[in-house]
Amino acid sequence: MSESSPLTPRQREILLLIGQALARDGYPPTRAEIAQALGFSSANAAQEHLQALQRKGRIVLDGSHRGIRIVPQRGGAESGRGKSPPAAFQVPLIGRVAAGAPILASAHVESQFTLDPALFHPRPHYLLRVRGLSMRDAGLLDGDLVAVHAAREARHGQIVVVRLGEEATVKILERRGARVRLLPANPDFAPIEIERRQSPAIEGIVVGVVRRMP
Repeated sequence: MSESSPLTPRQREILLLIGQALARDGYPPTRAEIAQALGFSSANAAQEHLQALQRKGRIVLDGSHRGIRIVPQRGGAESGRGKSPPAAFQVPLIGRVAAGAPILASAHVESQFTLDPALFHPRPHYLLRVRGLSMRDAGLLDGDLVAVHAAREARHGQIVVVRLGEEATVKILERRGARVRLLPANPDFAPIEIERRQSPAIEGIVVGVVRRMP
């Protein structure tokens, strides 16, 4: 199969579920969560559908707990019955954001990427490159591009792009009463404490990941 192969109704349902989880939580669902949401008897049934989506070029699986990455389709979204597919759109790749060792995020636009609007919700405004491994266990690896929906507010548990002074980093937002921390997804890295008198300067919410295949 290839990325040009049409999806079955169940595969479209799973792809939508993954996109919704990314938008709501900032990370993809587990196999068990997919199975529960769609009424499968076991996580193995979800895995079979995920493998089929991977064969069709719609996702990439890396074997980790939440290792599901959506692959943007250059030709636009798959059309539904009797419907025209939504037009593909372009977003800029701006700067580089380090996951673990923050770097300046004021770099100029490196390139433009064409994305499938059906795979991201809400719609991303730009892409940022991840460097480092502090978000490894959330499925964000060194060199990945995170799709970011520009926003100034975010919920507890979402993966966000946060500006710290003139620097920017990708982390999980933790809110505990008046306490705010930026958490890594790798036990080798320490959380970033936000002082009580400060508010994290949220630049956006991560709504997806693009892995550039070799």
